[in-house]
Amino acid sequence: MKKMTIADAAEYFNVSKEAIHNRIRRGSLDCIVENGVKYVAVESAKSNVSANVVSDSRYTQYIEKENERLREKVDVLEKETTRLRDQREQMLIDERVKVEQIYKERDAQLRSILHVVATKFLSHANEEAVMQEVDAINADVVESEIDEWVSLKSFLKLKRIKDKEKKKIKNRFELAVENSDERLVLRDEKICLNPSRYDYADLLK
Repeated sequence: MKKMTIADAAEYFNVSKEAIHNRIRRGSLDCIVENGVKYVAVESAKSNVSANVVSDSRYTQYIEKENERLREKVDVLEKETTRLRDQREQMLIDERVKVEQIYKERDAQLRSILHVVATKFLSHANEEAVMQEVDAINADVVESEIDEWVSLKSFLKLKRIKDKEKKKIKNRFELAVENSDERLVLRDEKICLNPSRYDYADLLK
């Protein structure tokens, strides 16, 4: 049985000395210790080392294939992530456009409501002045999708009720609300009326 030192065995099998030590520890190489020096039994080692080299090569090929497969999967996921992100951003843009359109339509509707109120009760006034007044109180109009309810405050302002008379008129409206007058509703603790549908002459006297 031929033997050689660790260094000679590493050179003989074209591997590192650490690889030889690892195979000795695993038992895939026979080791002979003489005078405290480790020797490798060459005849028993050659086939084992060759087998290990083949095994290592196959394992390396497997790892490389797995890495390639994972890289391809990562590429697919990155593309999908980019697509979903772009889709989400487009959806947000579309929703913002819809919301802006809704507000534009609502503003037009409220302006139309106030125009009806103004032209019905202030026909003697200058239309441009009336609409300027309408714009000034636009924020006080009660929002509604299907009717034309306005707050009492806005109504009295459009009617140009004098301040000294407003208190008496408000008291009449409050009493009417307490008596469940169908011509009036409470919205956010505000009295609202619909002058395009009802007559409030009795409460304005």
